[in-house]
Amino acid sequence: MNKILLSSLFIFFMGQHLIAQQNQFPSQIWHQGKIITNAGQVFQGNIKYDLDNNLVQMQDQNLETFGASNVSQFEIFDEIYGGIRVFYALPYALATDYETPVFFEILTQGDDIALLCREYIATDNRGVGMYGSMMMNPMWGPQMMGAHRMAFNYYFFKDGKIQKYSQKKKELFDFFGNRADEVELFMRKNRLSHDKRGDLLRITAYYNQLN
Repeated sequence: MNKILLSSLFIFFMGQHLIAQQNQFPSQIWHQGKIITNAGQVFQGNIKYDLDNNLVQMQDQNLETFGASNVSQFEIFDEIYGGIRVFYALPYALATDYETPVFFEILTQGDDIALLCREYIATDNRGVGMYGSMMMNPMWGPQMMGAHRMAFNYYFFKDGKIQKYSQKKKELFDFFGNRADEVELFMRKNRLSHDKRGDLLRITAYYNQLN
């Protein structure tokens, strides 16, 4: 009986821990991971990242901050997603006409094309009513962070350059060229959407298999 009670308490507190994490912005959450610098140095410890400012921090004995211009890649173990996520610093003109190193998450890659991602905080009034935001109340499940939610911009790396994807179906098929009909059939059979993170990963991986 005591073992059952302890197990139940452990599951409850782990659930509350994940709920607390989900109720934070990415720049507030620490993950186990590693950073690889342009000079080839490897740092391991607790890591958190800020894609808005293209920064990654590591906390071991001291707190160190790295910019995208000093890092070739970093990876984290994400408890919420339940796996390792990998980010590369790649040259891209994000806010100006000049290319600078920018952090992109690599969702999937092959010989022909890679799917990249950058998350951001978007304003959203869904889940906000006369009682205010539901936040992360476990009775309602995952909701929005106040009037904000996590959103994603997607990019394809193809023909040696990074191209932003507008999340329109026609543009998606343009990326796949003469394989577009096969990809469209795969999407219909598996009921995949052209603008969802997990579906885009499957679609791109399938296209790379065809090639």
